[in-house]
Amino acid sequence: MAAFRSAALAMLIAALLLVLILAAIAGLRSNPEDLPWTPLHLSQPVGLFTGRKLAGLHDKGPKCEKLLAEAGVRFETAPPIKDGICGYSDGLRLAAGGARRIALAPADPVMACPVAAGLAMWEWNIVQPAAQRYLGAPVVAIEQLGTYNCRPMRGSSTTLSEHGSADAIDVSAFRLADGTRITLSDDWKGDGPRATFLHTVRNGACRLFSTVLSPEYNAAHRNHLHLDQAARGAMGWRACR
Repeated sequence: MAAFRSAALAMLIAALLLVLILAAIAGLRSNPEDLPWTPLHLSQPVGLFTGRKLAGLHDKGPKCEKLLAEAGVRFETAPPIKDGICGYSDGLRLAAGGARRIALAPADPVMACPVAAGLAMWEWNIVQPAAQRYLGAPVVAIEQLGTYNCRPMRGSSTTLSEHGSADAIDVSAFRLADGTRITLSDDWKGDGPRATFLHTVRNGACRLFSTVLSPEYNAAHRNHLHLDQAARGAMGWRACR
């Protein structure tokens, strides 16, 4: 009798495990963005491996541009630049219209294609929903402090910044449709809706970019979010601070 009960219990546990496995498989099939081997589509929701797939577009200009075009993002390619150890081969400028609604100010910065792809997904999935939820108005412009800049990483004399390959952008403020301006320098601290919005978009960016540095990181970032698509983010460590 005891042996029968043990066998029955083992069969029940095995059946439950099988049900759980089948449910997990079915769930993952309906959410391909959560699987590492499925193709990236910018129109999909942000999944567990979206950020790594975006970073994996490093030096894959044609593939990245195809994804942007398929998602309705308008852009113009920029001529390649080679300046010593700096430069880029997949630079582009985001154009007005299409699937994107947020302008960049100053306009037309050259950025590597994976940065543009990350910005598009950030707008659709993170920035606009957070603006509507916490501020009651959509974002119409993102103020940026620069993309391409041939210089070393701050605090280092030898390590090249991701800005040196146009793989980074610094975001300093957000302008809303009602005229409100939200800045990192003035609105980051506190627990009001402006600070909540800024922390929400920072946290969301961490799911899409290899590196996200905010005012919480150090004084050098007190007035902006540094977003980059370092190639190491495809397989190596990612930074969110």
